[in-house]
Amino acid sequence: MGKQESKQFHGFRSNSMKLGSFKGGYVGKQRHVWIRKPFSSLVYTVALIGLLSMLDSLIGSIFEPSVNQSASIMAKNESGGKNVVQMYDQLASMASSALVERELKQDESKFWKESYHQASAWSPCADKKESIRARTGKLQSNTGYILVSANGGLNQQRVAVCNAVAVASLLNATLVIPRFLFSNVWKDPSQFGDIYQEGYFMKSLKNEINIVKDLPPHLKSLDFKEIGSLITDADISKEAKPTEYIEKVLPILSKNGVVHFLGYGNRLGFDPLPFELQRLRCKCNYHALKFVPKIQETASLLIRRIRKYDGPRNKLDKQLLGNFITGFRLNGPDVNREPLKYIALHLRFEVDMVAYSLCEFGGGQVEKTELQAYRDVHFPLLMQRLKLSKAVSAEELRRTGKCPLTPEEAALVLAALGFTSETYIYLAGSQIYGGKSRMQPLTNLYPHVVTKEDLLSPSELAPFKNFSSQLAALDFITCATSDVFGITDSGSQLSSLVSGFRTYYGGAHAPTLRPSKKRLAEILSKSQTINWKEFEARVTKMISGAQSVRLRGWGQSIYRQPRCPECMCRSH
Repeated sequence: MGKQESKQFHGFRSNSMKLGSFKGGYVGKQRHVWIRKPFSSLVYTVALIGLLSMLDSLIGSIFEPSVNQSASIMAKNESGGKNVVQMYDQLASMASSALVERELKQDESKFWKESYHQASAWSPCADKKESIRARTGKLQSNTGYILVSANGGLNQQRVAVCNAVAVASLLNATLVIPRFLFSNVWKDPSQFGDIYQEGYFMKSLKNEINIVKDLPPHLKSLDFKEIGSLITDADISKEAKPTEYIEKVLPILSKNGVVHFLGYGNRLGFDPLPFELQRLRCKCNYHALKFVPKIQETASLLIRRIRKYDGPRNKLDKQLLGNFITGFRLNGPDVNREPLKYIALHLRFEVDMVAYSLCEFGGGQVEKTELQAYRDVHFPLLMQRLKLSKAVSAEELRRTGKCPLTPEEAALVLAALGFTSETYIYLAGSQIYGGKSRMQPLTNLYPHVVTKEDLLSPSELAPFKNFSSQLAALDFITCATSDVFGITDSGSQLSSLVSGFRTYYGGAHAPTLRPSKKRLAEILSKSQTINWKEFEARVTKMISGAQSVRLRGWGQSIYRQPRCPECMCRSH
C-alpha cells in the first residue's frame, strides 16, 4: 500500500460516525435550554423529532437496497469513484453507532490486557537449561557436515534454520550456516547474514552443536547429487520423526561426510521428539536468531513513531530491538505522555491468498472473473486438481472456515471487542486485494491505520527495497512488540511465530486475538437479523475462549506455543 493511498485512508470516516459525533455534542450542549421550555413546546419538539425520524427511515428504505445474507453492497467511493465492497452494511452501521457511544462514555476495551493471569507463571528459560553436552564440556565426534538451502520467505526459512540445528544435534553433525534459496515468488536475494547476526548465532549455540560458516575446500567441489548426498523434500517425510533421519540420512552422512538438504520445508515433526532437541529448537528460535542492526534500528524507528515514546516497555522490546530502544522519550509537546497503545493486525488478504481460497468476497462478477484469471496464470496445478475433483461451493467454503478474513470482517471483530475508533492499527503484510475499495469499511470505523510505508521516509525504506524478507522482519518486530496482536489466519507462519514470541517473552502482558474463521462465519451468517449486543457477546466469547492459558499439546508447534517444560519454566 503506497504512501499516498494510505494517507487517503486516514480521511475516511463513515457518515454515520460523523453524524453521531455531531449529534452527541449538540444534545449535550443544548439540554439545559430544553429543560426551561414550556411543556407544550417540548411536546411539539418531540413530535417533530419523531416525524423527522420517520422521514429518515422512509428515505433510507428507498435509497438503501435490502440485502440478503450472502449479498454485498457496491457503493461509490466519493473521493476516488471506485466501487467500495461492503458485505455487512447493517452490522457496519451498528458498529459505527457503538463506537460513537464508547467514545462518549470513554470506555476502554478489556482486551488491551490478557485476561488470564496464570500466563505470568511461565517464564523464558530455554537458554538456561544446560544440555548434556554443555555439562560434559565437549561435543561428540563429528559425523559430517549438514548444509541446508531453505526455501520460502522469512518465516519459513526461520523454522528451517531451527529444525536444521536440531537435526545437526541429533546426528552429531556440524551445521554450515544455512543458505536461503532465491524464490520467484519472494524475489529476495538475502542470505542468512543479511537478516540475522551470524556471530551471535554461532556463539549462542557453541556448547550445543558445531557451526561453521562454510564447507571445507575438499567438500565444496563435490557434486552432491552425483554422490547421493542431495536430499530434497521428496526424500524426507513432512514433519518427519527422528528415526527417519537416523535410518535414511545418517548412513549417507557417514559415508560421504556431507548431506545437502534442498528446500527443507517443515521436515521435522514436533512429537515424538527428545526433550533435548525440543529445547534446542526453542533456544534457536527465541534466543540465537537476532536480527541484524540494520533491521533492529529501522524497526525501532517504526515503533517509536507509533508509540510517540522512545523507551523499552518489556522483554519483547529488549529481545527484538537490542540497544536501539533507549530509556529516553522523544522530545515534543507530548514528552510527558504515556506510550500510545496500538494493535498490530496481520491481514492475510493478498490476491494470492484470496484467489487460492476459491471463496467469494462480495465483489460480484467482476471479482469472480478477476480471481479466476489470476488462478489460471498462477495456480495451474490447483486448476488441474479442481477439474478432477467435486466442486465445493463458495458458501460451503465459508461455512467451514476456509475463507480469509476481509478487512471489513476484521474491523467488525475489533468493534465488537470494544476497541474505540481512536485506536491506532499497524497493518502488516503485503498489498491488500482490492486496495482502497476493500480497506474503506475498515478505515471508516478505524481511520488511524498505518503501515511501514506511512511511518518511514523513502530514504529510510530505500535500503530494504527489493528485499522482501528484510521488510517482513520489520513487520515481525512491529507485530511482536505491539500492545495487542490480531491474527486473521491461524495458518500463517508470521502469525504463528509472532504469537509464539509474545507467549514466550510477553509475561502475560501481550494479548493475541485469534478469531476462529469457522465460528465467525457462523456468527456473520446471521448478519441481517442479529442485534449488536448479541454480536458483541458472541465475538467476545469466541476471542476469550482462544485466550485461555494452555500448555503445548501433542504435535503442536513450539514456534506457535512454547508454553511447555522444554522451552519455559513454571514458577509456581
